[in-house]
Amino acid sequence: MSCGTPGMEDAGCLFLFGYNPNTSHPLVARRIVRAKEKGAKIIVADPRFIETARIADIYMPIKNGCNIAFLNSFAYAIIEQGLVDEEFVREHTTGYEDFVKVVQKYSPEATKDITGIDPAMMREAARMYATAEPSSILCWGMGVCQSAQNVEAVHMCAAIACITHQIGKPNSGLAPVRGQNNVQGACDMGALPNFFPGYQSVTDPAIKQKFADAWHIPVEQLSDHVGYKITDIGHLVDEGKIHGFVCMGEDGLQTEPDAKKLKEQLMKLDFNVTIDIFMTQTAEISDVILPATSWGEHEGVFSACDRTFQYFSAAVPPKGECRHDWDIIADLSTRMGHPMHYENTKQIWDEECRALWPAAYGATYEKMEGLGYAQWPCPTLDHPGSPDLFLGGNFSMPDGKAKLMACDYEGPTEVPDREYPLVLCTVREVGHYSCRSMTGNCRELTDLADEPGYAHISPKEAESRGIKHNDLIWAYSRRGKIITRAFVDDRVNDGAVYMTYQWWIGKCNDLALHHVDTRSHTPEDKYSACQIERIDDQVWAEQHCMELYMELKERLAVAADGQFSELADEQFARSEQESESAAVLN
Repeated sequence: MSCGTPGMEDAGCLFLFGYNPNTSHPLVARRIVRAKEKGAKIIVADPRFIETARIADIYMPIKNGCNIAFLNSFAYAIIEQGLVDEEFVREHTTGYEDFVKVVQKYSPEATKDITGIDPAMMREAARMYATAEPSSILCWGMGVCQSAQNVEAVHMCAAIACITHQIGKPNSGLAPVRGQNNVQGACDMGALPNFFPGYQSVTDPAIKQKFADAWHIPVEQLSDHVGYKITDIGHLVDEGKIHGFVCMGEDGLQTEPDAKKLKEQLMKLDFNVTIDIFMTQTAEISDVILPATSWGEHEGVFSACDRTFQYFSAAVPPKGECRHDWDIIADLSTRMGHPMHYENTKQIWDEECRALWPAAYGATYEKMEGLGYAQWPCPTLDHPGSPDLFLGGNFSMPDGKAKLMACDYEGPTEVPDREYPLVLCTVREVGHYSCRSMTGNCRELTDLADEPGYAHISPKEAESRGIKHNDLIWAYSRRGKIITRAFVDDRVNDGAVYMTYQWWIGKCNDLALHHVDTRSHTPEDKYSACQIERIDDQVWAEQHCMELYMELKERLAVAADGQFSELADEQFARSEQESESAAVLN
């Protein structure tokens, strides 16, 4: 984020694009409400009439899968209406002429059928965003990131902020709000295949030498190429390039697309390790499970989505065999030939973060004590931190200028057809978190919402299929079939089905297409073709759903007791037979 989250309250306009803060980030949603109370204009572009749309000055009901066409048309409307800050573009950007050549093909009239937006509304929204005082902030979430042209969409968001000079000044710019807590922190610390901590390239010889010296190893021992991404793993197992896998705090069989296929691939591994605090579906098929500590049993630093470092302390000591993540990693490293020993997280923070990442040097544990924090860049001990980036139009490119980039629109990979006429879009659930390994084991939360979860559909789609609210239904795609419950929702657009990926029985990632973009390799979770139908025998469906749920819970409980190998093989074989039978019935 180029701004701080608190600063969102003081912007003149907030443009939410593919982002539903009320379910994804309720605390950010509260900031947006406060901004509205202070007089800010709100623009919401989303296929669903999300909660924030109720307070929006302009709600733009875009069609699923139209992101690049929409952004190109939005930029066209800015240029056409003379809303470009020509001085800022001339002094602080490059590539404007090439940018215009692409955008000029996407007038609001030419894109209306793709985006679903009336040209007058497109132009009104462009004026509201571009002319807002004192600043505008463009916010996006997984609706942008989990699409086929996601990197290109981010380029366009950045370019739109630049050509209007809605960046480079306080409380302005870009607000990519992350999918989970500490995604920002994981990236900050180098949990990426292309960066060391602090976004320092693994292929830069000087950077490699710096880290090799700090880690007391020959520089040749550091990789000279970018590594693999999580979405590559299944294919690489099939190709015989990956034989072992360590999964840490993640349940890929719940969160990754085409999860059934991924399970088959992971079961081919020679050696599979899971580090977690609960028994998960991924842990169930692992050879070794290493018990970690939960949030209340360890301490360390989180990075908030706006680059703010926050220290948190442990409430209780670990129990049993549970060990801290950093302690497990250090022990594994030592046993694999590279001795690694730390006394505490402060030592790791000082030696591996502050000492090697100049922008974090001033972020000391002392500064973060109590309710303190430090927002990077924070390069010196007396630096107050940086809520806003790129002030004065100074950008992090070699020439100090922002590079404007645009591209042509390409449609989604798998489009609806006669057999699968609906668009499946995965979304968030405010009452449950991530893969639900934690919240799914919380009795109070499961009392409020439990298996098999919901498929949100419009009244029109429900009526045409004879589906009533709360009916159990089949949802299926070219990859599988699941049972779930219908939620007839008048906020949902026709032609689409919205499902949260947290449910174990109604696991929509069994249906989602495994197609990734070419750069970030992020799955296209927001667009797959699917179909739904009512289950005629609702009594049987309720019983069947309960049996599936209890079977899964029992299987995971047995696995947690260490008696899982034979049972897992038997259950996997049974699930294969059931899937084959379902395919025949379909």
